[in-house]
Amino acid sequence: MSRDSKVNVSEAELSALDNGFMGHPKPLRPLFFTEMWERFSYYSIRPLLVLFMVATVGSGGFGFDEVTASAIYGIFAGSLYLAAVPGGWLADNWLGQERALWWGSVIIALGHLCIALSAIFGMTLFFVGLICIVLGSGLFKTCISVMVGALYKKGDVRRDGGFTLFYMGINIGALLAALIVGVFKEKGMWHAGFGVGGIGMLISLLIYRFSAQKTLTHYAQAKNIKPEWEHANDRYKNIGRWVIGFLVLLATAVVLVASGMLPFNPEMVAEYMTYIIAAVVIGYFAIMFVSPRLDKTDKLRLLTCFILIIGSTLFWSSFEQQPTSFNLFADRYTDLNVLGFEIPSIWFQSLNPLFILLLAPIVSIVWIKLANRGLEPNSMVKFALGMLLTAAGFSLMIFASKSILTSDGALASPLWLVGSLLLLTLGELALSPVGLSAMTKLAPKGMQGQMMGLFFASVAMGNLVAAFFGGHVSADKIEGLPTLFTTMTVFLVVTAVVLLVLAKPINNMLVKSEQADKAAQ
Repeated sequence: MSRDSKVNVSEAELSALDNGFMGHPKPLRPLFFTEMWERFSYYSIRPLLVLFMVATVGSGGFGFDEVTASAIYGIFAGSLYLAAVPGGWLADNWLGQERALWWGSVIIALGHLCIALSAIFGMTLFFVGLICIVLGSGLFKTCISVMVGALYKKGDVRRDGGFTLFYMGINIGALLAALIVGVFKEKGMWHAGFGVGGIGMLISLLIYRFSAQKTLTHYAQAKNIKPEWEHANDRYKNIGRWVIGFLVLLATAVVLVASGMLPFNPEMVAEYMTYIIAAVVIGYFAIMFVSPRLDKTDKLRLLTCFILIIGSTLFWSSFEQQPTSFNLFADRYTDLNVLGFEIPSIWFQSLNPLFILLLAPIVSIVWIKLANRGLEPNSMVKFALGMLLTAAGFSLMIFASKSILTSDGALASPLWLVGSLLLLTLGELALSPVGLSAMTKLAPKGMQGQMMGLFFASVAMGNLVAAFFGGHVSADKIEGLPTLFTTMTVFLVVTAVVLLVLAKPINNMLVKSEQADKAAQ
């Protein structure tokens, strides 16, 4: 029997497969845990990076200044999401989603090993590890989201709810990671904290190999679904040679930078990366809009994706200040004594995933209830709502920073950060899972990986911009914090208003697109 062939199962078995995980398709469960442990690995290093790089050499760090450390973090985080664009393309056209996810997992695990061993072999291996995580994540991230989207037929009202549950897995991993590595950070055990992430990635790899793959295959056979995640388009030849050539160039650049022969200015690189990513995204859509390969319906879908990607970029440029400006604010300007216990500053990074775990099921149910009644807001309105909630979170940080300036050196209450992160989380729940779902739903056939990659490219730009702002949280720049947070608040409100103005015409385009699809069937 081929993997594509149908297997005979009873109606009861079909129902169990289709509703086997909290009312969602059964394969969502192993994909949930695969993503959870991969995110655990990432969020084990994410909150440590900036603090580690600004820590003195004597305390085990690199001794970088705040601007340099934030720029390096922005380059890492931005590259990680940017890599999803070529990663999605390679998955669509060369490897297939399944193989791309597997090799991505292996490369990420290798990256964590390099970071752990850098305590012995030095700084260069540390940055090699970060590069491996970037490359592996480029393959991993788009593929697993596409697989989740493939579990739902068009018109399935469970789709947004399914992605919200999937998002819960991400945040369970993030919560556990922040709590564990926070303890290692307080003890100065930086590389032990980094090494924890490698264990998480190994678990993720094993779950995917021995559970997710088998469950997906059985589900596709039972439901008579073509397992598109197993196959590539095979539209292009000699892709492997181009990949090898790129890796050789990358290795050469690493050697030249490490030897001092090639100068590397993190701030300049971060700035130009932002310009390049924006140009690439705009250029890609421009080419697709004039492509004769796509019909009018596909181009309407692409236009909607483009607008949502712009909105996503603007949102993440604010939200992703958590590991930079918020992290530094917690470490330097927040009273960490709670009921006589000195909490690790990194534990504030656990609040976002904790709030998501508490609120995501509620939000998922709300969307389904509204959809059943025909009252669910469209994607653009949800994006605008996410912006407004995030703006409210930054408005609290205005008062938090002012409280420091007016209190003659006293530290800010931790409640400011708690309230701000709660509002940012509500904003994330209104926007991010919906964005993932929209990309899988709107992407033209055969372009799912690419659209998901472009969505993550928007996150890349957001991280780079956020890192720029984050570098300005230092002792000599405390007076500028209220202005910084005010700027972000105004920026978010204006963006939300623009999205609300565009909501109705964009929704009309979506309706026309769906009508065209039905007419073509």
